[in-house]
Amino acid sequence: MQNNLILVPQGSLEGYIQAVNTISVLTAEEERALAERLQQDGDLDAARQLVMSHLRFVVHIARSYAGYGLPQADLIQEGNIGLMKAVKRFDPSVGVRLVSFAVHWIKAEIHEYVLRNWRMVKVATTKAQRKLFFNLRKAKKRLGWFTQQEVEAVAEELGVSAREVTEMEARLSGQDQAFDALDDDEGESFAPVHYLEDKSSDVAASFEHDNWEHHAMHRLSNALEALDERSRHIIQARWLDDNKLTLQELADHYGVSAERVRQLEKNAMNKLKGVLEA
Repeated sequence: MQNNLILVPQGSLEGYIQAVNTISVLTAEEERALAERLQQDGDLDAARQLVMSHLRFVVHIARSYAGYGLPQADLIQEGNIGLMKAVKRFDPSVGVRLVSFAVHWIKAEIHEYVLRNWRMVKVATTKAQRKLFFNLRKAKKRLGWFTQQEVEAVAEELGVSAREVTEMEARLSGQDQAFDALDDDEGESFAPVHYLEDKSSDVAASFEHDNWEHHAMHRLSNALEALDERSRHIIQARWLDDNKLTLQELADHYGVSAERVRQLEKNAMNKLKGVLEA
């Protein structure tokens, strides 16, 4: 496996883990020398060696987040991003090992990934909520809700109010739910869409509309009866039938010019208008 590909888990996850575990761990002297090359000369090969030698450490941290139900490979990849950020900022003159410095950056990237993907709706947005989210997950040792005594104990331990603990516990216990009902629910689902007001359905307005249409059609029918047979047929064929005829088609039917049909149509329309307005 090439070194430039090993940063991202590909294929078998177990194969990736086995590969990173074969990479030698640096001694303190080797690590310091590589960090100085990176810091002073911008040596990218030194940065690569520092990253590669700590990939196994990222795997170890990522495994501790397995309980969130997210892909292990994605957790590792996010942790690797944090490791690379740590290598870029590492100062060997401080006197601490890279592994101690990098843990913050690795966990920070994994935390961001978990919060973005654990639920469709974010459960924690502020810094305090994020801290409470991860600490509460650790504090919840059993299934079921906290008792009031447990809530107060956790709140005191984490330095937050009991209300904040209760709210976060409710968020942790909640589940994502589809807005629309599933096709196979057969009316048994309680999807949010069922609780929305259907403003398109107004019984009174619908009845009024239907009544007006019936009244209008009745008046039009009576008005048509006032026309002679030819005029009535021209209006019917030109405006009311599904397959409407052209002026020329009607002219051919009656053996007159298209202009004569247009005049008959105009006269019929004027007569209809007069009857309907009466």
